[in-house]
Order: sequence, then C-alpha cells, then structure tokens
Amino acid sequence: MTKKLLRALAGETQAVPPIWMMRQAGRYLPEYRATRAEAGDFLSLCYNSDLAAEVTLQPIRRYGFDAAILFADILLIPEALGADLWFVTGEGPRLSTITEQADFDKLKGKDDIHDHLAPIYETVRILTRELPSETALIGFAGAPWTVATYMIAGRGTPDQGPAHALKDGNRPLFEALLERLTEATIEYLSMQVQAGAETVKLFDSWAGSLKGADFDKYALEPAKRIIAELKARHPDTPIIGFPREAGEKYVGFAKATGADCVALDNSVSPEWAAEHVQVDGCVQGNLASSHMVTGGQALIDETRHIVETFSKGPHIFNLGHGITPDADPENVALMIETVRSHAAD
Repeated sequence: MTKKLLRALAGETQAVPPIWMMRQAGRYLPEYRATRAEAGDFLSLCYNSDLAAEVTLQPIRRYGFDAAILFADILLIPEALGADLWFVTGEGPRLSTITEQADFDKLKGKDDIHDHLAPIYETVRILTRELPSETALIGFAGAPWTVATYMIAGRGTPDQGPAHALKDGNRPLFEALLERLTEATIEYLSMQVQAGAETVKLFDSWAGSLKGADFDKYALEPAKRIIAELKARHPDTPIIGFPREAGEKYVGFAKATGADCVALDNSVSPEWAAEHVQVDGCVQGNLASSHMVTGGQALIDETRHIVETFSKGPHIFNLGHGITPDADPENVALMIETVRSHAAD
C-alpha cells in the first residue's frame, strides 16, 4: 500500500503526513471559475462528468495533494430522492421542504436514486483512470442529520432551527426522513466505492447543534449504521467521519461508529485532540481555513504546530473546514511546503 492517505487511514504514523483540503476544488482557483463558467451553473457542473472530473483534478495538478475528493454536493441525494433543488447566486441552495407527511410521501425510495446519480458514478470512474497513481480518491456524502436540516428548512440556516422544531414537534416524521436518508446514503456511497472511490467521508457539518442524547441518536447512530453496512459490503474501504463541532462528543466517536479516521474542526485544539481522539486512531485536521486568506508567519507557525502535535500517531493534514472563495492560492502552496519541509526536518 503506497498511497500516503491510505497508509494513514490504516493506522500508520508517517514522518510527513498526507495532505488534502476540504473544498480544494473551488472558487479560490481561477481554473475552477473558468470551468464552472463553461458548465453554466453549479448543478450543471456537478452532473457533467467530464467537467466535474476536470475540477477534481485541477488542485492535484496545481499542488500535488495526496488525495482528490470527488466534486459533487451533499444535496444531490435529496434531489435524487425527488426534492426540488436549485441554487441562488450569492445565497446558496434552495430546496422544496419536508414539513408534513404528505411532503415525505412524495419522496422516492433508496433504490430509485441511481439513475439520477449516474453522472456522479461516471465522474468517479473517470478519476480512477486520470488521477496520478500516488493520489488517493475520496468519495463522500452528507450525513443524514445535516442533509435533513436543508430538506426541512429548504435552505441553510444559522441554527438548524426548523429541523430541531420538526424533531421536537413530529418525531415520527423526522425519524422517517432520517431513516430514508440513511438508507439512500448507504446505497450512494456503496456505488461510489464500486466505481472506484478508495475511501469515503461522511460530512456531518451541523452535528454540533445536536446535544446530549440527540447527538447519539441522530449523528452517531446513523453514522454507525452507514459505516457498518459499507464495511459489510466493502471490508477494505476505510471511512472518515466528520461530526463538525462535536466538541467532547469527538471522544470515542471512532470506536462507537467504526470510522477509521475522525476529521476535526478547529474549535478543538490539537493538544486536546491528540490526547483524547488520536488515541483511538487516525485524525484529520485541523488548520483554521482563515489562514488560507491571511497567510504569512501565522500560517507557517500554526501549520508546524499541528504537524508536531499530531506527529506521534496517524494524521492527515487538512483544514478544520472547507477553504473559502477568498483564499489566496499562494497560501495553499505555502501550507503544503511548510508541512512537507517541517515534517521532513
């Protein structure tokens, strides 16, 4: 096994950790903006297999990251299930809402999503042919809770209030939606692996708004189910979990869910995470994405600090959240140079 990312996911401690970035194919790169303009709009780019593969490859060509992550969107599953999905320029996604039983009853079943998602699987197949031999390919999906928050509210919200209101006011409907999303996510990720993804990541971007028993029931349990089923079908495929802003709930998450790696946001310190999370296996993270905007010595110092703190166990260097459109591409190059030169010293 020569790919650095897969070695880290297998539990190997490496002198130079593998590097990739969440949203590494994105608007901060001029070549991405040109390809997106060619596609016409964001969803057209997601569903154009050739162009989606092209933007996935762009940061690999520019930077030589150790992994590429499939270019897609977590809201393609709701659309495949029958929800209306569109993007408002400058504001983000909009969906038809699930607020009552009649809305849910219109959704398709887990086995009816694949025709709609076929272009995504084709993107994966193209990437398996086009990526450099040393570059791992990551597939992904949104976790059920996070995807449900968008489906219930019809858009992103600052506090996931509509989803919490449905959870508290109509628990059977809320749980039926999470069940449908859990089943669909298993099928979607399994097809990505069949098409060539070497690992998959489950993004629970809003996990942090679930507290106490709700976190265990609606973030941890779905992740455990998804991972168990994927492991049963694809036992050699490692899985990365990202319960963003889970705080103390990061502790034991890998053991509880079966995840091979836990991705960390930057609200927890590397020291705390090394002591409480990395003891169970590989961790990924967790440089603040703001450093990709501001750069300078602070970027260098914090990058070195993270590499050093996680150097005693398996680690994948990444940001604590996705890179932002206002990032400077030169700062990405500086980060990579810092990781590789510092770790090799």
